Amino acid sequence: MAIKQLTVFLENQAGRLAEVAKILKKQNINLQGFSTTEARDYGILRLVVSDVEKSKDSLKEAGFTTHIADVICVKVVDRPGELSNILDILAAEGVNIDYIYVIAGTRIVLSVSDIKKAEDILVKNNINLCD
Repeated sequence: MAIKQLTVFLENQAGRLAEVAKILKKQNINLQGFSTTEARDYGILRLVVSDVEKSKDSLKEAGFTTHIADVICVKVVDRPGELSNILDILAAEGVNIDYIYVIAGTRIVLSVSDIKKAEDILVKNNINLCD
C-alpha cells in the first residue's frame, strides 16, 4: 500500500525549517518522519505526516511550495544485510529507486519508478509494508 509523502521546497535561510515545524504543531499534525536535502540556495524537505492534505493546505497558506507524491514504506528487519536484500530484490525486477530515507528506526521510505510493481515484488518476497 502506497503512502502519501509531502514535499516542501524551502529557501536555505535560518528559521525556515523551524517555521514548517511550527505550522504543523499549530495544526496538531504529527510528524512521523522526514528527510532533508539541500543545495546552495534552497532545500527539499520530504515529510510523512498524520494529515497530508491539512499539512499541504496549511503550508501553502503560509507561502510554501508543496507537492504530494506516493511512496512505499517498508518495515525492515533489524539485522545486517536486510536493506541489501530488499534493494537486490527490487533491482533484479528492474525497479528503479529515485531516493530512499529512514523515517523511524527500521522503517524506510522508497520512491520508486513503479509503485504497484514494487509493492507486489516486496509482498511476494515476504517484505512487510507500512500503512
